Amino acid sequence: MRLDPRFRLALYTSYSALFVTGAGWLSANQMRDTPSTGESWQMIGAYLLTIHGGAAMAALMLLGALFPLHMQRGWRARRNRLMGAIMLTCTGTLIVTSFGLYYAGSEMLRPWMSDIHIGLGLCLPGLFLVHIMIGRRSFPDRIRA
Repeated sequence: MRLDPRFRLALYTSYSALFVTGAGWLSANQMRDTPSTGESWQMIGAYLLTIHGGAAMAALMLLGALFPLHMQRGWRARRNRLMGAIMLTCTGTLIVTSFGLYYAGSEMLRPWMSDIHIGLGLCLPGLFLVHIMIGRRSFPDRIRA
């Protein structure tokens, strides 16, 4: 189910911001132990996490709009169901792990949630592209150059 171009742009922008800030934080977090510049990297990492959280809020709003505009229609039309279910599962897992990282105080669960969140976050753009490619193949008459 093709999305309105403005909605699609907002969705792609928010998910791109999530990926860039998440990957940037991962790099900054690894550099924070550098003796001469560690404090700067820690500050950069904090700013990136703030932007990441804001982009996540925007993405959550857009995800809520995707249910009636895209997911229900696609499911009823029996289009791209497998990749849609994979995308929804990964996105849901990212939401749950981010909630756990932000609010859970368990030091035993935190490394697990972090690893799952980072792994899925790094994989999501590839899954997103596959979902789009499969979706476009299922509607060849509606694709414009």
